[in-house]
Amino acid sequence: MAELSLHHIDKIYDNNVQAVYDFNIDIKDGELIVLVGPSGCGKSTTLRMVAGLEDISNGNLLLDGRDITRVPAKDRDMAMVFQNYALYGHMTIYENMAFSLVLRKEDPNVIHKKVLAAAEILGLTSQLNKKPSQLSGGQRQRVAMGRSIVRSPKVFLFDEPLSNLDAKLRGATRREILLLHKRLNATMMYVTHDQTEALTLADRIVCMSMGHVQQIGTPLELYDSPNNTFVAGFIGLPPMNFFDVTFQDGALKGKGFEVQLSDEEKATLADYNRKQITLGVRPEDIAEGGSLTVKVFSNENLGMNTLVHGHMGDNLRVSAKLRGWSNYRAGDTVQLGFKRKHFFDKETTNAIRKGDR
Repeated sequence: MAELSLHHIDKIYDNNVQAVYDFNIDIKDGELIVLVGPSGCGKSTTLRMVAGLEDISNGNLLLDGRDITRVPAKDRDMAMVFQNYALYGHMTIYENMAFSLVLRKEDPNVIHKKVLAAAEILGLTSQLNKKPSQLSGGQRQRVAMGRSIVRSPKVFLFDEPLSNLDAKLRGATRREILLLHKRLNATMMYVTHDQTEALTLADRIVCMSMGHVQQIGTPLELYDSPNNTFVAGFIGLPPMNFFDVTFQDGALKGKGFEVQLSDEEKATLADYNRKQITLGVRPEDIAEGGSLTVKVFSNENLGMNTLVHGHMGDNLRVSAKLRGWSNYRAGDTVQLGFKRKHFFDKETTNAIRKGDR
């Protein structure tokens, strides 16, 4: 397949509005990179610059070491899968998948073999004579992927391909994309606002906010060692709990509550004595049986886990993901403890880690 490099990429529109700032990444051959972030963060704009659908204001785009920054989209050897399928309604599924090859005037026998091979991969062999209107949303998205596969591009680009599907179809199609990636060993860039897609699909995730890259890393790195409060709050479901606390006398003191620390945690915060920081705790890192008294206002049973929402200290909201089935009612109190803690600088919002000093 291909190696793709984005070096200091900016996108500045004619009205001087900047959508992407200094985007840098080297994508390895066969790697699946997921760009994730809220609406308007610049992820789709970045993908469109890679595809050649948007001009690159500054920086360089390299494909296998060749600078393609100013190369037209049709000559970049990339295939893009859109969220709206973009299928031709008057054509059969076979004709839709073959269309780009017909335009290239490839040999009909070669076209036939490529379409049948792609249909086999995607489980569409029995649907080839149907029209798009006769297929489900998930099947139509597979046709859109098949149309890309037959072209044998160097890079596959996905722009929120599952956003128009219901939850069940999203899960099934997400698994198909993952299997497709493993089968083709293809280089892929995938844009989504859904962190579940990012965590389950990506070899590496690029988390973006307001045009800036916040962190690049494996799904585990972003989940377990977020660079700042934005990444910590965006990655993870339910989102991380945040509390304003002061590190004092070897403990964290908040509004109406106190959290004891291990020797290692105290060493990490050595430079922050008597300073205010942000404490982050994931709901799944909270367990029953601790020293914090929480008054429950909501209880959501999820089968293997229960989401318990309540208030602690001076009316501070906290969400805990507890193992097993719980039957807490509004007004009940429960004793909880924080197992894994994350610390962030109050001013910069950056993570405080041991050895960063």
